Amino acid sequence: MSKNCYSEINLHLVWHTKDSLPLLTPTVEPIAHRYLRKRILDTPEVFLHEIGGTENHVHVAVTIPPTLTVSEWIGRLKGGSAHDVNEQSGRNHKVLEWQAGYGVVSFGTRDLDWVVAYIRNQREHHGRGATHDRLERITHEEEAAGINGSSRKTEEAP
Repeated sequence: MSKNCYSEINLHLVWHTKDSLPLLTPTVEPIAHRYLRKRILDTPEVFLHEIGGTENHVHVAVTIPPTLTVSEWIGRLKGGSAHDVNEQSGRNHKVLEWQAGYGVVSFGTRDLDWVVAYIRNQREHHGRGATHDRLERITHEEEAAGINGSSRKTEEAP
């Protein structure tokens, strides 16, 4: 990246397991997160703030350079991490598959602590039905159908 460029591009990413099945078991989740972390940290000029989620989805907070093509990069993260997890499992069937699609929301640096805390406390937020809609959504169709909408109480961002 040019030294004559300043950027603060903070992103919150979310994607689900295939059919939102609980594939991120207590055994699979740490392996998946480890592979995602490695792939993120191996991407030049990307800074990882947090990875978290539940048994059926992953949340990631990152700061990226303006030269990164987000959709291609997320595709590589998803495909590569599923491949890595399935290779390590040594089983004849896939233990991890990701659903098509993802959600990406930009946020200001002043909201970084809030976004990181939200990701770290995913199980708690989902357990009490207090999620932040914008950070859970992966498609516009969910919004139209009321998924992640009025059916759940939500927490407000600061």
